[in-house]
Amino acid sequence: MQATPSTSWFEPRLVTANGIRLHVMLAGTGHPVLMLHGWPFTSHLWRLVTPMLTAAGYQVIAPDLRGIGLSERPSHGYDLFHLSEDAAQLLDALNIPEAHVVGFDLGTPVAWMLAMRHPARVRRLALMEALLGSLPGAEAFLASGPPWWFGFHAVPGLAEQVLAGREAEYLGWFFSARAAGHRAVDPAAQAVYTQAYAGVEALRGGFEHYRAFALNARQIEAVVSSRRLVQPTLAIAGGVVGDSLYRQLQPLCDDLSGVQIEHCGHNIPEEQPEPLARALLEFLLKG
Repeated sequence: MQATPSTSWFEPRLVTANGIRLHVMLAGTGHPVLMLHGWPFTSHLWRLVTPMLTAAGYQVIAPDLRGIGLSERPSHGYDLFHLSEDAAQLLDALNIPEAHVVGFDLGTPVAWMLAMRHPARVRRLALMEALLGSLPGAEAFLASGPPWWFGFHAVPGLAEQVLAGREAEYLGWFFSARAAGHRAVDPAAQAVYTQAYAGVEALRGGFEHYRAFALNARQIEAVVSSRRLVQPTLAIAGGVVGDSLYRQLQPLCDDLSGVQIEHCGHNIPEEQPEPLARALLEFLLKG
């Protein structure tokens, strides 16, 4: 189990992008790497990976997604078109014309959509442990149906009312049940994430991403019908989604490679940050 290092070397900012305030953590100098977290995490997810990237000469840009952490929680705009525009306008606000982009879990389809809709903004794309809507390739993963919490989170207003006051117990299940050997996220980091999702409004901000899944699937279908992914792309497999993402990406990409992170469950940046950082650097240094 990893200890949580100090994040004092991050520079926090509040940036207005796409009409909302986004909280973003910045570290290092050099070619920018935009890193998009998933649920139930925040930008804090990248604290264990960032030191290796900054030491290699990269600048890490790690925002809290719309509705999550210290970013604004609007009532709408949790679909991929809005979220990818959040990311594009965040780069604009930081005067960054292009970046490498990394996505995990919920951040993966956002990163992918950014690359599809704004190809000039994305130099290289690394994606992990998520699916792209209902595109072919994930049949084995979905053989028993989608994960149970997808439906629970998708019911408007329900999950946040049921779970308020029980955030630590509920989120704690996700921090351990989907990890290899049930190795939980370290307690200090769990406390950070639990605080970020504490209360009805904070929970709602996370669940709104799930409530957009049906619309996201339609947006993904519309985009793939008219364009391909031209950037070099890396599909990083953990032990839950596995190679399903690679199989979805295969027909869509001009330049796709894949890597498996061993001894790992779903939460790759928490469970295996050093192997993940090495895989990212090997990929990023090619371009």
